[in-house]
Amino acid sequence: QVDLVESGGGLVQPGGSLRLSCAASGIIFNTDVMGWYRQAPGKQRELVARVTNVGMANYADSVKGRFTISRDNAKKTVYLEMNSLKPADTAVYYCNVYRSYGGIDYWGKGTLVTVSS
Repeated sequence: QVDLVESGGGLVQPGGSLRLSCAASGIIFNTDVMGWYRQAPGKQRELVARVTNVGMANYADSVKGRFTISRDNAKKTVYLEMNSLKPADTAVYYCNVYRSYGGIDYWGKGTLVTVSS
């Protein structure tokens, strides 16, 4: 079992920055992929970014060049640095761990990011 706790959400003006953190408890395997998804009101949950234990990352096209995902394996923590935020980035952001062995997804409860003036 993996429990995920997100932090760092809040209200920010357009063009501003936020840093999200997600701390995992339980065992995180080297093969687990950690990432962030988001869900805006009335929309489906979508991938924002994900990263392997060796730092290989991929991003949604909508956030490339603005968001950076990183991972501290020793702390079992994944971060999302968000810059040049836009109102369209407003959503609940969910931390995710995907375990390929068994095809299991673990989810945090989410943290709200609101981009508004």
